[in-house]
Amino acid sequence: MTELKKATATSAGPQGRSVRVVVLALMITMLLAMLDNLIVGTAMPTIVGDLGGMEHLSWVVTAYTLATAASTPIWGKLGDLYGRKGIFLTAIVIFLIGSVLSGMAQDMGQLIGFRAIQGLGAGGLMVGVMAILGDLVPPRERGKYQGMMAGVMAVAMIGGPLVGGAITDHLGWRWSFYINLPLGAVALAMVTAVLHLPVKKRSTARVDYLGAALLTVGITAIVLVTTWGGTEYAWDSAVIMELIALGVASLVGFLFVETRAAEPIMPLHIFRNLNFSLMSVIGFMAGFVMFGAVLFLPLYQQSVQGATATNSGLLLLPMLLSMMIVSLVAGRITTSTGKYKIFPILGSVLMVAGLFLLATMDTATTRFTSGVYMAVLGAGMGFLMQITMLVAQNSVELKDMGVASSATTLFRTLGSSFGVAIMGALFTGRVQDEMAARGGGGAMEQSAQLDATSLAKLPDAAREAYEYAVASGTHIAFLVGGSVAVVSLVAALFVKEVPLRGTVKPTASSEGDGDGTASSLAAAKKAQAV
Repeated sequence: MTELKKATATSAGPQGRSVRVVVLALMITMLLAMLDNLIVGTAMPTIVGDLGGMEHLSWVVTAYTLATAASTPIWGKLGDLYGRKGIFLTAIVIFLIGSVLSGMAQDMGQLIGFRAIQGLGAGGLMVGVMAILGDLVPPRERGKYQGMMAGVMAVAMIGGPLVGGAITDHLGWRWSFYINLPLGAVALAMVTAVLHLPVKKRSTARVDYLGAALLTVGITAIVLVTTWGGTEYAWDSAVIMELIALGVASLVGFLFVETRAAEPIMPLHIFRNLNFSLMSVIGFMAGFVMFGAVLFLPLYQQSVQGATATNSGLLLLPMLLSMMIVSLVAGRITTSTGKYKIFPILGSVLMVAGLFLLATMDTATTRFTSGVYMAVLGAGMGFLMQITMLVAQNSVELKDMGVASSATTLFRTLGSSFGVAIMGALFTGRVQDEMAARGGGGAMEQSAQLDATSLAKLPDAAREAYEYAVASGTHIAFLVGGSVAVVSLVAALFVKEVPLRGTVKPTASSEGDGDGTASSLAAAKKAQAV
């Protein structure tokens, strides 16, 4: 019975008001991480006008993305080794230092370097939020917080561009970075004051520096390939081929090192768990689809349906509200029943259906119709976005919570990189082909992405050609996205219904399903046997 009590205490953690206060602090930190790129993206034209360096513009985003993706697994492992609270606070501080330095940048080179520092801290924010939540709240109870996470995502995507525009217009572009300071200060104060995790004995194991270096090089190469391919360099250029070779060699070397490291940066044994591997695949596909949709839907509505650029965040409202509501409902059902297998399946079906519906849009599609299609896609994403993290965390032992959270976050990030690259290349290629076929090359020379105001100034023939080309590009992008997303549905069908930690006593059949039941259930089983 002693072991049973110990297992229950370990998995349940503090409850009630203190947990809600901690979760509020975590959500503020999550908002901090998600808002940044959206706010800065709106301010970029003003930044370039002030600092110059137009030729280096893409690196402002790329440096941040690279640092975030490359550092994500390292933050997760450091939290597992040395305790989450200190590592999480360190990530917040680094992010805020990077924000201050970015706001003080005097040229584009400085801004790119400081954005890399900011991205380094950002890599620990999302992982820290998910891992700490995994430590504090048992998986079965965690469902009730899914709606909050989806709500934070919706607020960031809708409010980010609007806030960025307002800050840039009234306070100047430097405040698009300084705005992180008050939010970060609140998060720091709350986390420091109210987050109390069990004291973790400091690990004496040597950090897997070689594995971390190889993984960093591999991730960097992958992100650069997806960022530069088809834009900065042709897909068959020497630079892209060399990056692909470097990425493959680094990742193969990483796998070799991880099998021999005493404390691997990403333990490969977690992938032996079927549910964890499936959630990694589904998370990759969700990232692929989500960020592709966020990129192309506002462009379609601005270019084809005549919406204004200032409302770009509001244009996604049907998808984001649907995602938030469905995520909340799925979380409540998971908490009350302990069942979750149906949600990845439903989410994948709706995600595929939504993408194929969006692929049918043309120049005559109304905003209401496109809104309904977006709501279908949003419902699918609502079933998937948080369930993937929940099941992944439930599939590993508590000591691996950080690496599980970071791996799931990393796969979603890499999915978004591939989604934007592949769907973007297909979209751009189709738009260029259609414009050339319809004699609209002059419009393409003016801009590859004309807004409603610029479109109104074009001759009727050129405007109609561009609208048709954008609709055709959107069609091919979402058609391919829907086809790729079928992989998520196939993966969801193989998910096993493993009892969530913190649930009622496991049955004999569920304990013996061979899917790596977590340590708290194992302890409970042992105690029951005694």
